Amino acid sequence: MNNQSTVEMFLDGFETILTDATSTGRRLTRDEIESRRVLGARAAQAGLGWRTLVRAHLVASRAGRPRAADPDSVLTVVEQAVDAFADGYEHAQRLVIRKEEAARREFIDDLLHGRGDPGRLAARSERFGLRLSRAHAVAVVEGPEKYDETDPVPRQVADELFARFENRRILFTTKDGRMVCIAPADQDDVLTHFAKLAYAATGQAQAAIGRPRPGTIGIGHSYEEALNALDVAQRMGLDEPVLRAAELLVFPVLARDRQALVDLVRNTVGPLEQARGGARPLLDTLTAYFDSGCVAAVTARRLSLSVRALTYRLDRIHTLTGSDPTDPGHRYTLQTAVIGARLLDWPTRPLHTAGTSP
Repeated sequence: MNNQSTVEMFLDGFETILTDATSTGRRLTRDEIESRRVLGARAAQAGLGWRTLVRAHLVASRAGRPRAADPDSVLTVVEQAVDAFADGYEHAQRLVIRKEEAARREFIDDLLHGRGDPGRLAARSERFGLRLSRAHAVAVVEGPEKYDETDPVPRQVADELFARFENRRILFTTKDGRMVCIAPADQDDVLTHFAKLAYAATGQAQAAIGRPRPGTIGIGHSYEEALNALDVAQRMGLDEPVLRAAELLVFPVLARDRQALVDLVRNTVGPLEQARGGARPLLDTLTAYFDSGCVAAVTARRLSLSVRALTYRLDRIHTLTGSDPTDPGHRYTLQTAVIGARLLDWPTRPLHTAGTSP
C-alpha cells in the first residue's frame, strides 16, 4: 500500500459528506462529525503528518465539490470536517505523547538505577537515542532550584545542546530536580559543553561527571558517581563549576569504612570540642591551613587573622589534640581527620558508631 492510498484511508466518506451537505446547504450531522474525529484519531495513531492530511483534504475538496455548489457552503463543510478531524487527531496525539513520555521516563529510571533486564534495556535504548553497546559517561547538574524537563532552564539547555550536537547519540533528561546528560565515553566534549550551558543558564549550577563505564549497568554506576561527587562537593565546600568523579576518588575511599572514619575523627580532632568556641573555629583553621599549603602567612590572610593569632590557634590545636599541625609527621593524620570531619558533616552532626542511626 503506497503513501497516497494510506492517506486516502483516512478521508473515507469525506467526498460523500461534502457532496451531500453542500447540495442542501446543511451543516454536518453529529454522526458525520464523529466519523471525522475517529478517522483523525486513527491518522495520528498511524503517525501521519498533519500537513499531509490537510493537503489531502484540500485536494479532495477541490475534486469532489459539486460544480453548482455555493463556495461559501463548500468552505463551511470543509471547515467543519477538518475541525472535527483535527480534534480527533490532536486528542489521539496527546495520548500518544503521554504514552511516549511515560515509556521514556520508565526507560530513564531503569537505566539510571540499573533496574530491568540489560538486554531489554539495550533494545529500548535505540528508540531514545542511545547505543548501549558503547561505554557511556553521565553528567549531573545541581542548580539553584529543582527542575522538571518542561521548565525553561532545562529546555534552554537541551535546545542549545542538541543544536550543537545534532547528530550525536546523547540523552538529556531531568531526574530528582537535577539535569542529566548521558553521552558516549569518547565524547567528553558533549558533557563539558552541557556543564557550561547549565552554568550559563543558571549562573551558579555545579556539574559532576561520572567515570565512563561500559554496558547498561555502567551508566547507573556513572550516574551514582556523579551524584556522590556533588554530595562530596557540598560537604567539602568545593565550589568548582565542573567536578570529575575520577579526581575525587579519595573521598569515597575514606568514607567506605564509616566506622574507621568515625574513630579517626573522634580520636584525632574530637578533642577540639573542648575549646571555648567549640570545634568549628579550630577545624576551619586547620582546613584553611592545609588548603594554603601549610603556609602561615597565606592562612592568616584567608582567615583575616594576624600571623600571631594564627600561631596561637595552631598551638591550641596541638595542646588539645596532641598533634602538631606544623609537624610533617602529624600533618597527614590531621588532614585526613579534617577531611573525614567534613565528609561526616562534623561537628554539625554528631558522630555515630556503626549500627546507630545518624
